[in-house]
Parts: sequence; C-alpha cells; structure tokens
Amino acid sequence: MKLSARNQLKGIVVGIQEGAVNGIVKIDIGGGNVISATISKNAIRELELEVGKTAYAVIKATSVMVGVDD
Repeated sequence: MKLSARNQLKGIVVGIQEGAVNGIVKIDIGGGNVISATISKNAIRELELEVGKTAYAVIKATSVMVGVDD
C-alpha cells in the first residue's frame, strides 16, 4: 500500500467500540500515545480490525489547530 499522506503511524489496535453505524478504533502508536478514529462499521469489517492487530493511523489534514489551557 502506498499513500500520499506523510503522517502514517504504525501501531496496535487496542480497542474497538462499535455503534449503530460507526465505530471508534483506538491504535496505540507507542510512547503512551493512542490515536482514536471514527470509521464505518463496514470499514472495520473490511479491514478485519480486531484488538491486537497491527494497523496504521493515516493522518491527512489541510490545517491543524493549536490551543492552550486558559
């Protein structure tokens, strides 16, 4: 698989919470960092995602917002 997105973070699926239409997939990318993504239930099935499986968090964004605490 080749993608144009440069932010491809390899990790291990540590959680999947399925809802009625979508699911939240959590990927541990190491260093205490976990990325969550909301994807369709069909995508979860097609990718055969399950806890313990290796997966990639691919981030493609046109803008990034930065904030600080008050």
